[in-house]
Amino acid sequence: MKAERPDAVPIQGGTDVMVDLNFDRARPEALLNLNEVAELRGRSRENGSLRLGSGLTYTEAMTLGEPLRALAEASRTVGGPQIRNRGTIGGNLGTASPAGDALPPLLVYGAEVELAGPDGTRRLPLQEFLVGPKRNALAEGELIVAALVPKPGSRQTFMKIGPRNAMVIAVVSLAMCVDEERDEIRVSFGSAGPVPGLVTGKLDEADDLPERVAEAASPIDDVRGTARYRRHALQVLTSRALVRCLT
Repeated sequence: MKAERPDAVPIQGGTDVMVDLNFDRARPEALLNLNEVAELRGRSRENGSLRLGSGLTYTEAMTLGEPLRALAEASRTVGGPQIRNRGTIGGNLGTASPAGDALPPLLVYGAEVELAGPDGTRRLPLQEFLVGPKRNALAEGELIVAALVPKPGSRQTFMKIGPRNAMVIAVVSLAMCVDEERDEIRVSFGSAGPVPGLVTGKLDEADDLPERVAEAASPIDDVRGTARYRRHALQVLTSRALVRCLT
């Protein structure tokens, strides 16, 4: 159906699509309802990786627990209960907003995005899938099927700064994952660049990470915060995340 109507906008939870419709920012000729496609829902294990269907809601992601703690923590910060019940991981990937709460955790996990269309299925690293503010690498006729997460490190966390604790777009956000097997710390940040950023370092380089993360960011001044504040906040969040993950 998507191939027959490439202009059709996919909709599942609708928490992004309906905002654009209500504010008259978009008037697509057709909507493609994915709610009846059971194959896009749920989660499973696949060759040692966790497969998260694109229809996995934030409420469901909150129950992921220990294997994907950072994603579960991020999901708890998304909107209110109604939004978490409707919004999906696939929607966050499709919108590709720099402030998408699910994106930093998926980046530190080294997640891949599975895409499917008339020409078959392909997988892209999330870093390659996110190409700009609200722009992704979906080809015409393709849909987001799942996010594939290899076994992540057990020490991980997510943090977010906003005017309040819920129902708010992040001024900045940050996810961290410590992979002791690879002797690596991975840090990803949101709302501080055209796409969420990723910084990696060795365990013995942890002291340098707060400054490196701030330097890697390319924030702007907007109504939610200044670029200077965002850089400072990222340094503070990185320091706090290191305490959580290494002590």
